[in-house]
Amino acid sequence: MGEGSSLPPGFQFFPSDEELVVHFLHRKAALLPCRPDIIPTIDLHHFDPWDLGGKALQGGNRHWYFFTRTTQRRATANGYWQAVGTDHETIASSCVDVGVKKTLGYYLGDAPEGVKTNWLMHEYHLLDDGVLHSTGDGSRRKKESNRWVVCRVYESTGGSQSSFHDDDGGSELSCLDEVFLSLDDIDEISLPN
Repeated sequence: MGEGSSLPPGFQFFPSDEELVVHFLHRKAALLPCRPDIIPTIDLHHFDPWDLGGKALQGGNRHWYFFTRTTQRRATANGYWQAVGTDHETIASSCVDVGVKKTLGYYLGDAPEGVKTNWLMHEYHLLDDGVLHSTGDGSRRKKESNRWVVCRVYESTGGSQSSFHDDDGGSELSCLDEVFLSLDDIDEISLPN
């Protein structure tokens, strides 16, 4: 499903916040078919952000998109996702609030001593009344609406960002950059003959 393989050649997936909530998350939570059905469902706990290739949908600018169940525990094998700040952005459609966007940062290691990385995730939630019920089974659908989120994950570069990025514009290095820089240090160490 990943690598943009579900899209015709020449097309990129580059949705706005409103489109993610209204056209994708709303339909998933309401158990309605989503056309096109291109965003996969994955278990966030099984993948570190750099392992999303081939599992999540790759959108423009190397953003990864997927549905997952909402949970308080956001740990992976090598780290955890933690909320950045306390404010959440409200998503509106036609002047009506329909969802909330939370920004999380990825940390390597165990909480709370983890090391911050450049990986960020926008997690989109529906508001409680964000799902319209088309059948008499409204209680099941409303319950379902609170269980799903759609996520946009990307690695911040610290340079010029698109409007999707809400990072602090810092100059932190990615995990791979740090590994490559540490390899340069090895060359400087003189080994005994």
